Amino acid sequence: MLMKSIYSILSKRDMGAFLDIPKFKRLPRHIAIIPDGNRRWAIARGLEKHEGYNNGVIPGLEVYDMCVKIGIDEVTFFGFTQDNTKRPQIQRKAFVDACIKSVQEISKRNAEILVIGNTDSNIFPKELLAYTKRTKVGKGKIKINFLINYGWYWDLAYAFDNSSDSKKIVENIASAEIPRIDLLIRWGGRRRLSGMLPIQTVYSDIYVIDEMWPDFKPEHLFNALEFYQEQDITLGG
Repeated sequence: MLMKSIYSILSKRDMGAFLDIPKFKRLPRHIAIIPDGNRRWAIARGLEKHEGYNNGVIPGLEVYDMCVKIGIDEVTFFGFTQDNTKRPQIQRKAFVDACIKSVQEISKRNAEILVIGNTDSNIFPKELLAYTKRTKVGKGKIKINFLINYGWYWDLAYAFDNSSDSKKIVENIASAEIPRIDLLIRWGGRRRLSGMLPIQTVYSDIYVIDEMWPDFKPEHLFNALEFYQEQDITLGG
């Protein structure tokens, strides 16, 4: 009940407006978020694994508000993968519900929303079908992408199934509308991509945060942006 009331309060205000935002000389145009550690966070608090996912909704709203205020053009959130759907049904329902809540809350704000994932599967939430084409809500302001029932193999195979031109494979992957990722931030301490957008992350700078996603703090994002200031962006050149 307490979680529900906090969620209700935070979802109605601009959380970024209450922060002293540092000035950055250089900003990544596109940030990707891997919000890992929800189950480990729950276990550490004596909860069931599935109870961690709902606590990951508010951090996503905080990141949205902060990125709007900072001036980030685009953010992609890793919702759940096709591999994640192999987890027990109670966990599956919990992370699907959390993804639905997240998209629905962003839809009450100012953004251009796009959901990418395999809609042919009955795991894909029908509530999000309307967002599988980029949808402007409010004044737009920022592009927000969600990977829902996403799989890297599905993404790449889509190009081969839908194009006869081998020179245009990249232009025809399922996630082609999502551009190159400049900075990828992963919570939960794991140092892997977990299959996230293999084409777009080829030259991404990666910043890992040891804390679990539900323990999100504004300084996590600020520290990641400070890290980005020091990177030599050559894209292999």
